[in-house]
Amino acid sequence: MTAAHTTAVLGLGRMGRAIAARLSAQNRNVVGWTRSGSGSDAVRTTADASDAVADADLVVLTLFDGPACRQVLDEVQGALRPGTTVVNLSTIAPAEAAELAGRLGASYVHAPVLGSVTAVGAGALQILAAADKDTLDRARPVLEVLGTVRPVDDAATAAALKLIANNSLAGSVLALRDTLRQADALGLPRGQVLDVLELGQLGGLVARKRAFLTVERPEAAAEFTIGALAKDMALLADASNLPLRSSVGLDPTRADDATGTATGTAVGTDSDIALAATVPAVPDSVLEPLRAYVRGHATGDPAHFRAAFLPGAHVEGIRDGAFVSWPLDTYCALFHGSPAPDEASRSRRVDAVDVHGSVATATMTLEHGADTFTDIFLLVRGEDGWRIANKVYHRHS
Repeated sequence: MTAAHTTAVLGLGRMGRAIAARLSAQNRNVVGWTRSGSGSDAVRTTADASDAVADADLVVLTLFDGPACRQVLDEVQGALRPGTTVVNLSTIAPAEAAELAGRLGASYVHAPVLGSVTAVGAGALQILAAADKDTLDRARPVLEVLGTVRPVDDAATAAALKLIANNSLAGSVLALRDTLRQADALGLPRGQVLDVLELGQLGGLVARKRAFLTVERPEAAAEFTIGALAKDMALLADASNLPLRSSVGLDPTRADDATGTATGTAVGTDSDIALAATVPAVPDSVLEPLRAYVRGHATGDPAHFRAAFLPGAHVEGIRDGAFVSWPLDTYCALFHGSPAPDEASRSRRVDAVDVHGSVATATMTLEHGADTFTDIFLLVRGEDGWRIANKVYHRHS
């Protein structure tokens, strides 16, 4: 086995195993290593990362995050042969990618990939590769076994583009979740719903992930986990310094019912991303104080507001050009036990609820005659259940 024909794959998780197997199947000498010490049926493995890279002309990193990449490179850098090219397929932050590129210089290719285990097997990954031309040319024969190489200007840009691509995937998963929840509320058969969704904008995702979306317990192995995608969304939010709902919206452990699919299948961070779309709607216990709040407006009876809010709650917003922060008693004094004269034409809806363990946020729209109100609530779960701790509002006239 000569250096000119040897590729070391460091990291043998789902993607790493698939990549090592794909390269080996194309008659390339591959040696693998993983921090867990687990082996691979497809390639020769070694327990020592430095041994894995000692005879390699190309080292491929398929690791979970930036700290793992730094740790492994710290371990093996002294064992790398002169001229060895390091190709990093891992999804990490733009700043982390730039730091590694500066550290390794011309021997480094930052090349995050678009695609899953299935795409690896078909040689159909889309590879966002950043390196100088000579270095990329050295890595290209191996990369083209895995998919299509798309050159990018620099490592930070490649890393950022990968996070943006995964953000669109996270958005699609959350859109699919909202759609399935609405369909379940309407009593529509899941199979029929999936048939129709395959015809629309979510069709590609539904077709690829249908095994996870049916009412039966899914048998397919996870290709891309909820935990990995949530990690990527957190990286994007940190890098952009912009709020990103999907960084928490994908976390299946945040709700108070421990979450799970309607059929009882447990959903956790190691589950395939498709199972994030099957998490049931927000529990009624969280919605009940919001419903009591709606009943207060519909009837004009302040008792409903007292049932909805904690005794120390405040209602805050801009009224007549000035900021007000009313205690609950002051707010309740506005209501006198009878509906508004135009109650029949008024409407209220809950737009969003996000549960984070023992706290939750909710947004509601109220159409009250010529005025529209956006209400935002902070809810807390105490010994007597969920109650509204605070409400802020914006009045649209």
